[in-house]
Amino acid sequence: MPDLGEPGLYLTKVSTLANARDTVQDFTFGDADLRTLELAGTQLTTGRIHSVHAQRVEFETMNLHGIEITGSDLGAARWSESKLTRVTIRDTKLLGATFDSLVLDNVLFENCRLDYATFTNVRATGSVVFVGCILTEAAFADCDLSNVVFSDCTLRLTEFGPGRYRGADLRGNDLTSLRGLPHLAKVRIDVGQQHDLAQALVSELNIAVGDD
Repeated sequence: MPDLGEPGLYLTKVSTLANARDTVQDFTFGDADLRTLELAGTQLTTGRIHSVHAQRVEFETMNLHGIEITGSDLGAARWSESKLTRVTIRDTKLLGATFDSLVLDNVLFENCRLDYATFTNVRATGSVVFVGCILTEAAFADCDLSNVVFSDCTLRLTEFGPGRYRGADLRGNDLTSLRGLPHLAKVRIDVGQQHDLAQALVSELNIAVGDD
């Protein structure tokens, strides 16, 4: 994860993430209430984004390395064709966000609101962890989330569509309302979660259980 407190590192406060060179480095940006936040072809290296509230967010062909995003509300952000390396996103709302064609390499989502978010063609090439996140009715499709960890997350009606999830760690979560169970071959669960998956399957297939 990004170490923004290392000795000798000085982060310069900037008023915008857009510049003519399309590169922002060693920066801190925050305490901003924006109508729109649009970035394309931009590289952000070693920096902190905090307390940003934006009504409309568009990120395209971005390259983030050593970035920390905290305490922000990015709403239904549209994030596409980008790579995130050593990135932490913490205490941030991304309700209804769209993540399309992202590469995640050592990325942590912690205590984030990701309700109704859609993840399409997202690929984990390094460690990716979701901790304490709310993913109510979020959807994953055509993703490679092999070995991704979900810990203490709300997975209510979360749908896992076609994709690769081998080795994904679902231990420590309530799985009773998951959707797309046939696509979750070779994931990891606790012994006690076998009943959760059985209940989820009965619900998803609309199976009637009774003595009649």
